[in-house]
Amino acid sequence: MTPGLAFFYGGMVPQKQINNTLMSVFIMCSIPVLLWVIGGYSLSFSGNHWNLIGDFHNLMLNHLNLAAPSVAAGGKISNAAFLLFQMMFAIITPALFVGAIVGRMNFKFLISFVILWSIFVYYPLVHLVWGGGFLQSFGALDFAGGLVVHIDAGVTALILAYFFWDLGLYRKREVLKI
Repeated sequence: MTPGLAFFYGGMVPQKQINNTLMSVFIMCSIPVLLWVIGGYSLSFSGNHWNLIGDFHNLMLNHLNLAAPSVAAGGKISNAAFLLFQMMFAIITPALFVGAIVGRMNFKFLISFVILWSIFVYYPLVHLVWGGGFLQSFGALDFAGGLVVHIDAGVTALILAYFFWDLGLYRKREVLKI
């Protein structure tokens, strides 16, 4: 889905911003994968601190038997399948909000933002809804990722677009005129 999203966004920007747009979305295929394996899975699905966040018990996937049935998935699939399934959500979510800021954000800042956003926003929300946090204990059901993926990415895109508009960081000359 992420390459398709990259080409979709690339078709909506001026020609001189196509490379920046494609690179911004495609980099979302690598950073979230690394973060997910290093600590994202652990923060999302192992332990439960204050019903808000997991712990570092499975940091770097230590103490995780990939062939065993996944407790977080109800024991119906293996830990490896569940890890990969959830990693796909971790990849597509930041790629969704990149469309709101293409051509307006420095590439180095984008990478730093995605790293910090993943740790402080995405992983806690995954834990809250899917990993045993307080929203799941209240009975919240999110089968298709509408809460974790789409609301999270949409609110982030709105905040980033407002942030760049309010601070005057947008580039008037590069806005596509229809």
